[in-house]
Amino acid sequence: MMTEPTRIPPRDDRGTQPAPWRRPRVVLWTAAGVVTLGFLVALEIVARGYGFSGPITEQSREVIFAPESGPLLYGGLALTMVVLTWRQRLIALGVAAGVDIVFFLVRWALDADMNFGNGALWVVLGVAVLGLTRRTGHERTLLLKGTGLGLLLVAGHKTGDTWLLITSKTRATVLDAYVAAADHALADPSWLVGRFLDATAPVSTGILHVVYGQLPLAAALVGLYQLRRVAVERRFPAHHLVRTFLMIGLLGPAIYMIFPVVGPVFAYGTDGGAWATANLWPDTLPPVTDPRPIPFDGITPRNCMPSLHTAWAVTLFVHSRDGSRAMRWAGTFWLVGTLTATLGFGYHYGADLLAGVVFALTIETAMRCSAHGWDRAGVRLVALGTTVFAALLASYRWLPTEMAARPWLFGPLLLLVTGAVIYAYVRTARAARAAREREPKPEVPRQRPAPEAEESAEPADPTDAAGAAEAATTGTGTTTGTGTTGESGATDAKPELV
Repeated sequence: MMTEPTRIPPRDDRGTQPAPWRRPRVVLWTAAGVVTLGFLVALEIVARGYGFSGPITEQSREVIFAPESGPLLYGGLALTMVVLTWRQRLIALGVAAGVDIVFFLVRWALDADMNFGNGALWVVLGVAVLGLTRRTGHERTLLLKGTGLGLLLVAGHKTGDTWLLITSKTRATVLDAYVAAADHALADPSWLVGRFLDATAPVSTGILHVVYGQLPLAAALVGLYQLRRVAVERRFPAHHLVRTFLMIGLLGPAIYMIFPVVGPVFAYGTDGGAWATANLWPDTLPPVTDPRPIPFDGITPRNCMPSLHTAWAVTLFVHSRDGSRAMRWAGTFWLVGTLTATLGFGYHYGADLLAGVVFALTIETAMRCSAHGWDRAGVRLVALGTTVFAALLASYRWLPTEMAARPWLFGPLLLLVTGAVIYAYVRTARAARAAREREPKPEVPRQRPAPEAEESAEPADPTDAAGAAEAATTGTGTTTGTGTTGESGATDAKPELV
């Protein structure tokens, strides 16, 4: 009786059968890429309608023209290089520096705008070309993921700038009077910290300006630490800081459109110019009256609610918990410094910071669950964070006078609901981490041995083969493949980086 032969699934580049979870992930990555591209195109069209360039145009022009931020482009290159070996990284840095030197000389000769970073962008794009033309399978995917990570860092910055311009053009009035009234329930922390910084300047202000301005650099360092083993393991970790960082920057400005706020230093301080209601910050508290929308200029971004600097600093703090003691202390320092700077410089109200904390923990939980799988605790926490965040914004908008009149009630209540989200996050994150530690670790893919090594590993004659078999049986041989520490055939051996 004839039987139909069994079909064997095709093998990938590493000689193993493709795992069943790869195809859904490929579909997910493709869908995410299409959605991201569509979002960038839509943002470009809207920006063009208001008379300025969008993120696609701004990033494309930096291939030739002077970039706005050279360090940002080299930060993107650093994220891309996590997929490269050390030898390839040195080559990539050399090529980037060489291209920048050539651009520098040409611009100097033409008396054009001087800046650096084009070489970094060229190398990032070159890694994508290399992956598409010279690599296949898993290696191609890995190089393209590295390229996408580097480009998303730059595109996220460009997208944020475009969003801020759109908020200033489309929102003619701001809701600072509502938030300032609600902030009375928290004892007006922006005015309090602002006076403290004035009394301790210039030492305190100098340090905090560095902390506030270099938050992206600190996040890049933590992200690089989390991705430091990508070149060895040939795969990205399921979840890392950069994913949450980018998602916060993508979703945050959409809330700006719903709840436009410019901040106390603009609405009640000298930076607001003729548009400020009065020059009150930080010496005089604003009066508690019936709040109304305030007309404002078409230049200042409405980028206060929620505080994304707070959200990013909270995310940095969370992800630094898995690092060394020095990294944990640095994450704590950056969180405290960022919160102090956002209040003391008059960029945010205390109510903004509470919303930023809830926003960050909700996004972080959703990103972690999307990477490791959704469970009941994760769904509950995302629902709780979303509900609390919506309730905070609604109370700031429709209950500010009541909140200012009863600070003994609403102040502790605001802190209580924010603390409830923090407590729920800590419990959920610890439980999820313990569950992941109990799961079996995935096998780290290894490089295939060179043909010369395979030939030399074959026994020269039957006597050698018999000796090898006897050694394997007695356990005295040097290559057993059991994974025992110290054996050359151990499965946990690290591939050589060439």
